[in-house]
Amino acid sequence: MTQTILLLNGPNLNLLGQRQPEIYGSATLADVEEMCRALLPEGMALDARQSNHEGALVDWIQEARSGMAGIIINPGAYSHTSVAILDALNAYDGPVIEVHISNIHKREPFRHHSYVSRRADAVIAGLGTEGYAAATRRLVGMLSGS
Repeated sequence: MTQTILLLNGPNLNLLGQRQPEIYGSATLADVEEMCRALLPEGMALDARQSNHEGALVDWIQEARSGMAGIIINPGAYSHTSVAILDALNAYDGPVIEVHISNIHKREPFRHHSYVSRRADAVIAGLGTEGYAAATRRLVGMLSGS
């Protein structure tokens, strides 16, 4: 049976590779998704989704309760504002890894706090898009018991 990892990206991440490349790099969201898929062993799949809308992210997290083995999430700006995303994640029983491309702790003070971090089993920040690869490797390890 295939285990599926849900990769969620929040607002403005559809603009990766175009928006502020000095902060977010030149890789596109499609590049990130391809990189993560390439790291999955046989028997694991990736369901990658992006939305600029908080409600869509909440809906997908709720759907993950029935069938997703784990979640990797970059909530974008919703990290700092969304109790709704935190509440949805708190209702999910599997592992959750939070990813930030930039080091949010070196940026504006309002970015230093993440609601999602209160639920995440791990937080990766400041590794650029390579943070997604680190999250994928860690989640695969968590799901395979290593």
